Amino acid sequence: MTTSNTPKPGPRPGAHPGPKPGPVPGQHAKSHHTPTPGVFAQQHGDDPLRFGRVDDQGNVFLRRGDQERQIASWQAGTPEEGLRHYAQRYEDLATEIALLETRLHTHPSDAAHTKQLAQELRDGLDSAAVIGDIDALDAQLASIIDHADDAGEQAKVEKAKRREAAIAKKEALAAEAEEIAEHSTEWKAAGDRIRAILEEWKGIRGIDRKTDDQLWKRYSRARDAFNRRRGTHFAELDRGRAAAKRTKEALVEQAEAIKDSTDWNETARAFRDLMDQWRKAGRAPREVDDKLWAAFKAAQDTFFSARNAVQAERDREFEDNAKAKDELLDIYGPQINPALDLEGAKEKLRELQEKWESIGFVPRARIREFEDKIAKIERDVAGAEDQQWRRTDPEAQARAAQFRAKVAEFEEQAQQAEAKGKAKKATQLREQAKQWQEWADAAEQAVADR
Repeated sequence: MTTSNTPKPGPRPGAHPGPKPGPVPGQHAKSHHTPTPGVFAQQHGDDPLRFGRVDDQGNVFLRRGDQERQIASWQAGTPEEGLRHYAQRYEDLATEIALLETRLHTHPSDAAHTKQLAQELRDGLDSAAVIGDIDALDAQLASIIDHADDAGEQAKVEKAKRREAAIAKKEALAAEAEEIAEHSTEWKAAGDRIRAILEEWKGIRGIDRKTDDQLWKRYSRARDAFNRRRGTHFAELDRGRAAAKRTKEALVEQAEAIKDSTDWNETARAFRDLMDQWRKAGRAPREVDDKLWAAFKAAQDTFFSARNAVQAERDREFEDNAKAKDELLDIYGPQINPALDLEGAKEKLRELQEKWESIGFVPRARIREFEDKIAKIERDVAGAEDQQWRRTDPEAQARAAQFRAKVAEFEEQAQQAEAKGKAKKATQLREQAKQWQEWADAAEQAVADR
């Protein structure tokens, strides 16, 4: 609301209604009610007497440049009080204009409305009932009006930038939601992120409704697709857990049915098969799965504890067998020397093997140890026997003789060719004889090495 519409005090009774000429600019008003300039200047930063006065009859005058005109009539107090009143109204008007200027800087998007208000104030300056530097206010309003269009255009540019940035943010969020909806299987983390995207979405402003609706549809479709896919996953998981529950219940029944068996080897294999099936069955609901596993393991432990107890007793019995076999090795080991007497070594090995088998089993933990001990003796005898056979192998000796015969044949042919003057042919034949000689030497060496 501008000061031009503010009601003006009417004239006092008996006062002359028209304006009364005042002193020329620079002269003091001839009234004992003239205010002290220093007081007003200290409070308001300027002396209102420079811009107006109130005479003894209450006529209020405004100086603007070299002109003075009556703007109101003051009847509410002394001329000094009237001067202060109209100076305060000026300050109120100046404050209103300063607020418009601030508003133009802080809210440039509202520049058109600010410009309209500034123009209305400027249009009312000539009729404003105030005392002060009207020209300064006019210049200030003119500046606001001049800069309003530029501020408005700049605000539009900034608004467009903010709109593009907001669109880009929502497009990125929508794309992220679509990626999650299509590919993510980290159900909890993905669900949390979908909700976090929604919270970020709510804080993004400045997009036109049409574009915002289109982007919202993308996010909403992605969220719904993710929820459907997650729901399907957990429904399938529930079905799988129900199937696992039925399978494991059956496995528990089978385990309990064989837990007291004393067919140790066959039942141990059966338990291994049941364990393989258990692993492949998947998880039942947690509270059920733990109970089923406890029942299955109890049956398994019952069988293996009984088997281990029996085996421990047998191992104690088999320790005597181990001692007996060690004694056999101490006796026969020195007697079996195939390098000195192969036939005698073979005979002693047969005796050792017969007595070895008659003793029976050793403790399970020492089976490999005793197998390795007798196997070494058996390998030594077999190796010596094989080496002897290779040395007397008639086939190897026959091959060496054949190679030597070929050498003689090629040498004779070379001599015949040379006698006929076929030197080149003779050279070729001697090369062949040389090759066959190398083979004959190798065959003879192989027989000797055996």
